[in-house]
Amino acid sequence: MTDSTAVEQQPEPPPPSTPTSAAPAYHLYPRREPFDHGLLPIPKLIFTDGAQTLSQLKPALLSSDSNQRVNLDTLARVLQIPVEHSRLIIETMSAVLHDDSDPLLKPGVSNEIDQIGVNVFDLLVFLYIQSYKRLLPKGHKDSAAVADVWPSTSAFDGFLSALSPLQMVRSNSRRFIPSQADEEAHQLSYLQKHIGNIISLLADSTEGEGDESLVISMDKFEHLGFLVYYGAKGSAKIPLSQSTPFFANSDPDMPAAPVPVSQVLDWLLQNISSTQEHIADRVSPKENGPSSTDQDVQMADAGASSLKPSSTPRGQSFIEGVSKSSYVKQASDLRSTSVKVVNCHESVIYILAPLRYATVYGCSDATIVIGAVGKAIRVEHCERVHLITAARRICIANCRECLFFLGVNQRPLIVGDNHKLQVAPYNTFYSQLREHMNQVGVDSNINRWDEPVALGVVDPHDSISHHAGVSDVQAESATRLDPDQYTDFVIPNWLEGEQSGSSKDNPFPLPDAYLASQQKKVKSLGEVKQILRETQLEENRKRELSSALHSCFKDWLYASGNIRQLYCLQG
Repeated sequence: MTDSTAVEQQPEPPPPSTPTSAAPAYHLYPRREPFDHGLLPIPKLIFTDGAQTLSQLKPALLSSDSNQRVNLDTLARVLQIPVEHSRLIIETMSAVLHDDSDPLLKPGVSNEIDQIGVNVFDLLVFLYIQSYKRLLPKGHKDSAAVADVWPSTSAFDGFLSALSPLQMVRSNSRRFIPSQADEEAHQLSYLQKHIGNIISLLADSTEGEGDESLVISMDKFEHLGFLVYYGAKGSAKIPLSQSTPFFANSDPDMPAAPVPVSQVLDWLLQNISSTQEHIADRVSPKENGPSSTDQDVQMADAGASSLKPSSTPRGQSFIEGVSKSSYVKQASDLRSTSVKVVNCHESVIYILAPLRYATVYGCSDATIVIGAVGKAIRVEHCERVHLITAARRICIANCRECLFFLGVNQRPLIVGDNHKLQVAPYNTFYSQLREHMNQVGVDSNINRWDEPVALGVVDPHDSISHHAGVSDVQAESATRLDPDQYTDFVIPNWLEGEQSGSSKDNPFPLPDAYLASQQKKVKSLGEVKQILRETQLEENRKRELSSALHSCFKDWLYASGNIRQLYCLQG
């Protein structure tokens, strides 16, 4: 279970196993969110010696505020980065924080986050993991010889040489995309190597010599919850401090005494090793087939509406392989609030649900509607995709010829090798949209769809070699869609069944130019209808006109591919 689906309660530590009932297998897992949505391709945030550099910056960060928080201006000054990058750090952290009680996550503070800032210890952990390198796809050989053969430095093409999303699916790319178990194992290996340095950044110095001079308090230890959590399949998370032998059962009014860092490190490394063994045992019997923990939705070319998405044990649902079809999922159909749409082509996908996180990966020639996303959505390696979403935050990476209809509270982040991207205001609704937005905290009064921020064309977090100097090249940004090309996207009302809600129209106000274009189209349609009503025709001529209109509409349905939607959705 991921942080995104954690039940908001504090269960007791796991009971000891008894002869009559086996206790669930509790393990220390990495949180996916900071690794999936919390890495920024900003070179100045990637330190060659993170522990030493951050330990030198720590006093300056702590001295700025008695509440151990650092605001926008102080962050820019201490890290010597532009204010725009400082704001990106705060916004990104707000999307991946583990503690929902943090002031940064209170409702209605979107315009105040610059002053609210972030907790210094969460920030230190966040900055340290900017050195993380993502797992290379299976079978990838990143060598100097390969680099010489393929001089392209495209981040879009980074993981399969020069393959586009369409070529990727033709090459049976599922074999190359790391499974969740693979990614977890990779993240655990990273933590195993670096957790000692991370703990030292959270620790306090005391009188003593060597390792015994560093101790960590319970409240500082809880900041490791940014990276890891303790839990089991199908169970609620256990507060990190309550899963340890040294902080368990502490009285909040009288917390346990600080513990030597060496003792904490031993416990963490022991649990990381235990989880690695658990993952290895879980995956090894099925290396040549789908893992029981990473089963994806395998869909045929037709009849997709009868298939169900799979959910990984810790809460990520996959929708994969939809081809030349339409696919619909409501909130009641999903077992988690984190969804990943992978390798879907020539299809229309509706996910009408309140989500915390969403990922769209390797899709092409598709229209994808994702209801409301309260934390972050990432769109990566997509080609000719129309995405419609209401979200707090969106990151677009390595995409081509895609169009994004957005209702977003933060500036869209564009990274990697992108080409011919367009952005436009949000353009649809369904009856429960407002309820879903309120549920996950998306504010309809703020829409920054037209303020994209473009960072580097090369992602320093991938594990692929790049030519010297390429990292300084800025990513191609997105252009605004011409208002005359803006149209509403209508979600068929039969998709909602008997559900009802308060949304009767687009919850995001349209900019004047797009509103005028919309009104012009509505007016033109009204005039055509009026002309048809007032035209005096004989009955046989009326039938001929009606037949001609139906014929043209049918031709359009087939030419546009929308006829497939009618068959799939009504079926």
